[in-house]
Amino acid sequence: MREPLSFSHEELEVTGLEYDSRRIEPGYLFFAFEGAHEDGRKFAQDAMARGAVAVVSDALRPLEFQGPWIEVEHGRRALSAASRAFYRHPDQRVHFTGVTGTNGKTTTSYLIEAILHAAGKKTGLVGTIEYRIAGTSHPAVNTTPESLDLARLASIVADAGGDHLISEVSSHALELGRVDGFFFHTAVLTNISRDHLDFHQTMQAYTAAKRLLFVPKSGPAPKWAVLNADDASSASMEPPPPTNVIWYSAEHDAALRAEGVRTGFDGLRFDLVWRDQRQAIVSPLIGMFNVSNILAAVAVGISYGISLDTIARGIASCGAVPGRFERVDCGQPFLVVVDYAHTDDALRNVIKTARGLVTDPKGRVITLFGCGGDRDRTKRPLMGMAAAELSDFVVLTSDNPRSEDPLGIMTDAMVGLGRFDTPHLAEPSRAKAIRLAIEQARPGDVVLLAGKGHETYQVLKEETIHFDDRETARGVLRSLGYKESNQG
Repeated sequence: MREPLSFSHEELEVTGLEYDSRRIEPGYLFFAFEGAHEDGRKFAQDAMARGAVAVVSDALRPLEFQGPWIEVEHGRRALSAASRAFYRHPDQRVHFTGVTGTNGKTTTSYLIEAILHAAGKKTGLVGTIEYRIAGTSHPAVNTTPESLDLARLASIVADAGGDHLISEVSSHALELGRVDGFFFHTAVLTNISRDHLDFHQTMQAYTAAKRLLFVPKSGPAPKWAVLNADDASSASMEPPPPTNVIWYSAEHDAALRAEGVRTGFDGLRFDLVWRDQRQAIVSPLIGMFNVSNILAAVAVGISYGISLDTIARGIASCGAVPGRFERVDCGQPFLVVVDYAHTDDALRNVIKTARGLVTDPKGRVITLFGCGGDRDRTKRPLMGMAAAELSDFVVLTSDNPRSEDPLGIMTDAMVGLGRFDTPHLAEPSRAKAIRLAIEQARPGDVVLLAGKGHETYQVLKEETIHFDDRETARGVLRSLGYKESNQG
């Protein structure tokens, strides 16, 4: 499973690698670099006390530090190189598929997994919702974990007889070097829209971070690149030969495209066209944006030589993804949907999808949304504009305010919301806001609860509390006299 590491200046018998001093055991090598909340270098001496054989860092050795200190140019890149060596290069033992983009990463990853399963492959999945590894599921800590965790998870998949690892790859992970040096057989771009500018500062920097999956600073470029012809940013992603590129489109002409799309409450149907081949596609997923996600997943299947009929079977087997346009059904005469949309582009897409499901001429779309604290403030008014422009009624509330004042966040969003005369309410308590939104609903309406999706918590200034939009909505519906359905 693992192999010992050696360094040129001396031989070290290394029994494990860690970047968290609390998990150090005798014989471990400790990697100390700056994290999001703590600087690991502060814990270097504690790691030595716990039995570490040395500390690896991109900082100078502190004068007071006692023990071997290995200075490197980039701490996370050094961790990645060491992790790949320690776990016997798992990216060469299983096929890595990386999915990046602003929206659609999770759904696309689930679709890829379903296609590979239809082809008889054993897989692991690393993403925003969970890590599914060797038959077990664990809640996700980060969308993309540190390189050590990724190498460890891939090694578990390989040792269990698996042959594929699908990983969502965030812009943070790419910029910080968490996937540095890993070989991705197939790299996918879903789309790029405004997000994470609190970290990247500019859209140019955000896009450049995404490009690192296709044109890495170090290590090999992917064997296959899957790019969205409907997204202008894709043009800057295209890696040079010998990477093979598959362009897909839900709206225009491309080598891989959808024709005759029919969407309804029961899902999607369309003809998949790949060069001179045509294949009928049926999916329980709802909304035009999922046509694009399906095409991206199809392209991955093609990159692995899977037949179109097998790909179609996989797509048909992939049901609702948790918190992605997920229904809450208690027998009420209107639709309640929970979605993770937390950017203005995603919010527009899901509201348009909700609009397409309103069949009653008097039916309305009621949208509840909030904006996250300690994140890009510039997208808040844009989200307010998207909600107000496309909805018939809006309830503005709190999302994960974190250290910020929820009312201050809502004020930022109200700047955009106020540009339209759409009827609206503002309620900082998300539980009360969900009740208000559902109580507004009449038969034939669609109530969209946007922002938190699959999350089962709410991050407040002083604490993190249990909170689940789906659970809260069911409670409101039951209190209004509706009966629980048989959904899981």
